[in-house]
Amino acid sequence: MKAMVLNKIYDLEETQNPLELVDLSLPVPKEKEILIKNSACGICHTELDEIEGRTPPPRFPIVLGHQIVGRVEKTGSQARKYKVGDRVGVAWIYAACGKCKFCLGGNENLCKDFKATGRDANGGYAQYTVVTEDFAYAIPEVFSDLEAAPLLCAGAIGYRSLRLTRMEDGKNLGLIGFGASAHLVIQMAKHRYPKSKIFVFARTDRERNFSRELGAFWAGDIGEEPLEKLDCAIDTTPVWRPVVEGLKVLEKGGRLIVNAIRKEELDKEFLLKLDYASHLWLEKEIKSVANVARCDVSEFLQLAAEIPIKPEIEEFKLEEANKALIELKGKKIRGAKVLRVD
Repeated sequence: MKAMVLNKIYDLEETQNPLELVDLSLPVPKEKEILIKNSACGICHTELDEIEGRTPPPRFPIVLGHQIVGRVEKTGSQARKYKVGDRVGVAWIYAACGKCKFCLGGNENLCKDFKATGRDANGGYAQYTVVTEDFAYAIPEVFSDLEAAPLLCAGAIGYRSLRLTRMEDGKNLGLIGFGASAHLVIQMAKHRYPKSKIFVFARTDRERNFSRELGAFWAGDIGEEPLEKLDCAIDTTPVWRPVVEGLKVLEKGGRLIVNAIRKEELDKEFLLKLDYASHLWLEKEIKSVANVARCDVSEFLQLAAEIPIKPEIEEFKLEEANKALIELKGKKIRGAKVLRVD
């Protein structure tokens, strides 16, 4: 099978082609696994973190990609959940122990044996993927393969982030950064909290205008003062300055969710400018999001189909994965980037 493979850590300021197109052996599903013939795979900022070495190191060589949509090609001898031809998706969560207090409580995302698709096991930048059947998800018919791909991470992690804000109808929500995840969160929020105002903070006119198209009440630059204080906010940026700026405009008792697996070190000095009196006093708080649990993915897919959410996508061929990643690195974003896998 064809696959785009990462062989080592790269500095994307020095290379435009971190992934190599290679031929790999077709994976064989074990007893409880399914073999998926991939049709689409979303591009995520986490892949930049993997390439540049900010996440726990992947095994090498590794096939990246954790927003996978395809059809079951073959099932293991004890796999019963899906049949050949069923359309399924795979998300960032590839496996967990199933026995610890976190797994038993529905929070497999916190399991010490959490395994990530495209980091601890080969992912979707390839023609085929194998995964345990319990970590695959039926895709609602309302979505095309390309539309469904970003729902599996950008959407699911956005769903978990929104839940963790403790958002209520009528409260003000801030979205800091407006890429693949935030453009899905705003559609969720508009549906679930119709009386709320949504404030968007983004670096470019393109992103701010896009947010207004999707119903933002107000859109401004990072660090700009909004018309009203925020009761809660979600940060999806890769750097620290937006977190500091977001805390400044939180209402008393507000909560800011950091939706990022890692922060880049380019503006680390902003972390040192975090001032207790102006940023955290009066019961403001910061909470991180770590991965996704299976319930986040399954619940979000159902909600997305009910709304229905309409993902904005930019399509690339599998062989163009490097181009898509470099564009993402350069902040050339409108919605989500998705690989079409032939």
